[in-house]
Amino acid sequence: MTPRRTLTALLAAMVLVLTPSFGLAVDDPAEMLPDPQAESRAEAIGAQLRCLVCQNESIEDSSAGLARDLRRVVREHVAKGESNQQIMDWMVSRYGAFIRLRPAFSLGTLLLWSMPALALLIGCAAAFVFYRRRATAPPPPPLTEDEKARLASLTKDGPA
Repeated sequence: MTPRRTLTALLAAMVLVLTPSFGLAVDDPAEMLPDPQAESRAEAIGAQLRCLVCQNESIEDSSAGLARDLRRVVREHVAKGESNQQIMDWMVSRYGAFIRLRPAFSLGTLLLWSMPALALLIGCAAAFVFYRRRATAPPPPPLTEDEKARLASLTKDGPA
């Protein structure tokens, strides 16, 4: 194989690997709502809900069975005429706050996001106190005449 063909094949393989594959959010077209406006609303709500199987994908992006069921539930609530907030509240009450990809701001989320900075501040303060105490410790007292004589005898008689 010539170097040019090898390079072309390698480039083609890279393009295929790096090109994102876009799939439909809905696995089955029968799942879709007949009203395009209601369908787009259901997709927007689904994009805010976490797939409980995949955990880092929305239910609209996931192909897991549970995500499909949750998409169907969202579409049922949209078809009933419920508001977006009512649907989100129902999902959170049923599955917990973890189902939201972007959790609502609360004291818990504030504490969660501030913990790394708080830990860094506590560590810096502890290091400052430790080194300050160490630097202000009094120097050891000078050796007495007996200690100096003993030290001299130990170093003079010790191994060479």
